[in-house]
Amino acid sequence: MTHNANPDHSRWLVLIGVLKLLKALLFIMLGVGALHLLHKDLVDLLAHLIVALRFDPENHFVNLVLEKVALISPHRLREISIAIFCYAGLDIIEGTGLALEKTWAEYLTLIITASFLPWELFEIIRHVTWLKVILLILNTVVVIYLVFHVQGRIRARAEQNSRPEGVQ
Repeated sequence: MTHNANPDHSRWLVLIGVLKLLKALLFIMLGVGALHLLHKDLVDLLAHLIVALRFDPENHFVNLVLEKVALISPHRLREISIAIFCYAGLDIIEGTGLALEKTWAEYLTLIITASFLPWELFEIIRHVTWLKVILLILNTVVVIYLVFHVQGRIRARAEQNSRPEGVQ
């Protein structure tokens, strides 16, 4: 039986995997919601929501949002839902692999998460919100953790390979 010198490694990987799976569930629900809105009057639905939330319908921002929503065609809504489902699929693959502690999932998650960091930073520079800052911090922590974890695994493998045969 092998003894892991730091059992927290696998717990953190499993936790990241579970969070990825929860995020996938959220995106699946968003994708289904987007499909549910197909062939509906989005502007009318949003206008009712604006009134229900007691926003000022004459507000410049409200009118800007209504104008943008009016430009969303059923075709565009389908494209948005496909992109959402693809992103959910990636999260399912990453989350399942990490929860099962698969090495390939560590590399995949590291590459994908790191590749989104510049975009997340750009979004913060464009318009800063607490949610964007928190997501950037969380994803940066995941990337840093995975870099150290993968490097540790590579070092352990190199040490194991450099030992003479028969020595544990």
